[in-house]
Amino acid sequence: MSDPRPRRPRLDPLDVLALGVVGLRSRPLRAALSALGIAIGIATMVVVVGIPASSQQALDRELSALGTNLLRAQATMDERTNALPPVPEQADAMVERIGPVTQASAAATTHAQVRRTDKIPPEQSSGLTVLAVRPDLLRLLDAELVAGTPITRENEGLPVTVLGATAASRLGITSLPPGQPAPKVWINNRWFTVVGILAATPLDPEVERSVLVGWEAARTWLGFDGHPTVIYARAVEEHLESVRDVLPATVYPENPARIKASRPSDALAAKRIAETTFSGLFLGPAAVALLVGGVGVANTMVISVLERKREVGLRRALGATKGQIRTQFLTESVVLCLFGGLTGVLLGVLGTAVYSAIKSWPAVVPLDATLGGLGSSMAIGALAGLYPAIRAARLTPTEALAAP
Repeated sequence: MSDPRPRRPRLDPLDVLALGVVGLRSRPLRAALSALGIAIGIATMVVVVGIPASSQQALDRELSALGTNLLRAQATMDERTNALPPVPEQADAMVERIGPVTQASAAATTHAQVRRTDKIPPEQSSGLTVLAVRPDLLRLLDAELVAGTPITRENEGLPVTVLGATAASRLGITSLPPGQPAPKVWINNRWFTVVGILAATPLDPEVERSVLVGWEAARTWLGFDGHPTVIYARAVEEHLESVRDVLPATVYPENPARIKASRPSDALAAKRIAETTFSGLFLGPAAVALLVGGVGVANTMVISVLERKREVGLRRALGATKGQIRTQFLTESVVLCLFGGLTGVLLGVLGTAVYSAIKSWPAVVPLDATLGGLGSSMAIGALAGLYPAIRAARLTPTEALAAP
């Protein structure tokens, strides 16, 4: 026996999507303005995630280029005597005999004063450090020259100097024009010729702020006693921690506690992580923008229901069910927010790409950021459209058709 009740018409997904888009197409400006809040929030989220990811990628490349296998052992000041320990002059050679160590070198603070000219009073010194360095130090640090030549075994006994990037800027010597006399600086009452200028050395900012002279030149002209204050070593990365553990005892066996061993790449990575953490603070404003956007979409959908009562009444009179009315308005809200989410993702990717290009970083936008942005926009659309959809479904055909 057949069921005498009429069968309700069913809507396939394409029909539901078409109905959901009708309201948006009829009021495009309102739809665009409603989606703008969602777009701003999603774009902010993508940028906040993308920029730190790009920075991290740039850091990884930078560390890979500089080498993460660099160790630094520095003598520390004795609080009682206010003096540095007398590290053996051949400490770098001792370190180089450690099995996994592939290269070692040394530097020492000379306590000399450097000035641009001898006309500047001693009390107005530049505040820069004068370091005595081994000829192989710059090669170990992978330091690059922007001009001139490094300190070598041939000139380490001569009164010549290489300037770190910051030191060169403070002294006003940023280039070495070919064909012109090399500039000079006044160090401990003697002229030293500038033969080279270093590029930035991010793994050792101290070198950037220093004026470098040869080990033997420091002995001859600056009263240097020959005791190094910093030992640099590169080791096989798999054994880096074990080398760091034995480094203080190797450098200064008499009192290893006076030697501090560190890994410069850790400090550089920690600095970038701190910057990334700070960027995370902007997730709060992004969430607020999303909330405001969601409220705007909900308000738009409520107004849409009030304006389209007659449409709802007509559809109900033609046999549409409450569920189909709910689905129509809920779909409209989700489509509206999805449009805002797509726009926001595109703006976020563009913003990340532009900022990364300015910083000379690789542009990186994590996939979970884009998928999360789109998912968030759809979830907000569902929540924002839930009440208006239920309200529209509760309208009876007579009530809806009687609306002005």
